[in-house]
Amino acid sequence: MTEITNAVIEADAKLPIIRITRDFAATPEQLMRAHTDQDLFVQWNGPDSISSKIDYWDARTGGSWRYLSTHGTDEIAFHGSFHHVGANKIVQTFTWEGQPDGVSLETVWFEDLGDGRTRLHAQSLVDSFEGRDAWLQSGMEVGVNDGYAKLQKLVTDGKV
Repeated sequence: MTEITNAVIEADAKLPIIRITRDFAATPEQLMRAHTDQDLFVQWNGPDSISSKIDYWDARTGGSWRYLSTHGTDEIAFHGSFHHVGANKIVQTFTWEGQPDGVSLETVWFEDLGDGRTRLHAQSLVDSFEGRDAWLQSGMEVGVNDGYAKLQKLVTDGKV
């Protein structure tokens, strides 16, 4: 199995889905905690150019969340619902409040590679190919790669 050190971001040819894969020097439990603990989540989520704060966060099956990202004087809000929070899998909705009809269904799961390494798999199903392509053209890869680099550093520094 080839190690993936940067996020691989792919568009499905037949469905409006974005798939992301990345390897971490972390256990599945550490990655799950980083995705469900609000204090950890805001430390790594998104590009280096933003800061985030939690409005509300209930990371359990049936819970919901909302956070705000700040870039300079601009504030951008996102919200969603946790449909399933399991031992190593999260299924949730994701909505950018600037486009409230653009709800995506996101699934994140963690594949244990052994020796303290884990492969993160994520997929986002959006409502149209146009919506998917807009995400891909938005520069999302910067936020994904910056965020995952910050997450790896939190693990390496023993904070997760």
